[in-house]
Amino acid sequence: SPGLIKIRGDRCWRDLTCMDFHYETQPVPNPVAYFLHQSPWWVHRGETLGNHFVELVVPFFIFLGRRMCVLHGALQILFQVILIISGNLSFLNWLTMVPSVACFDDATLGFLFPSGPGGLKYRVLKMQEEAARGALAPLRYGCMVRRAVHLALAALVAWLSVPVVLNLLSPTQIMNTSFNPLRIVNTYGAFGSITKERTEVILQGTAAPNASSPDAVWEDYEFKCKPGDPGRRPCLISPYHYRLDWLMWFAAFQTYEHNEWIIHLAGKLLANDASALSLLAVNPFEGRAPPRWLRGEHYRYKFSRPGGPHAAAGKWWLRKRIGPYFPPVSLRDLEDYFRSREWPHPAVDVD
Repeated sequence: SPGLIKIRGDRCWRDLTCMDFHYETQPVPNPVAYFLHQSPWWVHRGETLGNHFVELVVPFFIFLGRRMCVLHGALQILFQVILIISGNLSFLNWLTMVPSVACFDDATLGFLFPSGPGGLKYRVLKMQEEAARGALAPLRYGCMVRRAVHLALAALVAWLSVPVVLNLLSPTQIMNTSFNPLRIVNTYGAFGSITKERTEVILQGTAAPNASSPDAVWEDYEFKCKPGDPGRRPCLISPYHYRLDWLMWFAAFQTYEHNEWIIHLAGKLLANDASALSLLAVNPFEGRAPPRWLRGEHYRYKFSRPGGPHAAAGKWWLRKRIGPYFPPVSLRDLEDYFRSREWPHPAVDVD
């Protein structure tokens, strides 16, 4: 349960301050998150309480009769719509809405269908009347087999769910884990802890022959969605998912030693690799020779204040350099690094 993961995880979920940070530090903020972040503190406390109510209390509505079950479905879908509006969380929230549709019975959804003679609602009512009179034909062999298969699958899922339920009840609940090789029933929980500040890795290249020269001009690569240029508006891509941008968010609060793939990406960019460049929004070396050196710089990002001088200058973000994320590297420097990991050494794309 995401709700249990939260309440047992970061202290800010218990003292109701997590939403003070979430909009700014989530993986890929959208334009709405910029404005929601500026809300008063009491709004953020209400948002956190609302999150706990939907994730910890509302699920039990399913067992409290038809009306409460319908209310559960409506609240869950509304909650997911709010999450979709407030951030780029890929297709996760869209998929989460699908099971909630099962909470709405025929009587609830009947207004969506025509009720005249011959219409879908009319035919369903006739079938229900026949069923009530016992006029249905006896079960055929195929129906009996299908029911047996359904019962067998239900028993399998129930059996596989035992360790998942035990984990759910455990005070040391594990997040995002599979308990069997079939991966049919798993445990999931998002944002059990909230980062309190946003850091970003900015990849930069230079054509200078000497990377340590004070005259070297370093130019930024821009990703398709993640923050980079402080003047670029946050993107809106949900339910689409830019996986590389998402991974860069994780890399920013770790080190490159924990994310060796980022050095692999640097080698690809040094070689002007077309497939790697297609994942980016801006290649500062487009139409000319690839950079001789590439480095990663670590920055701290904060939203600008609406109406403030930075926002008036067109900046959505304020950023301050923390230090180097990884030092300047060249293709020659990376030869041994790639070879030790059995990665093919990138060849320079002259196109």
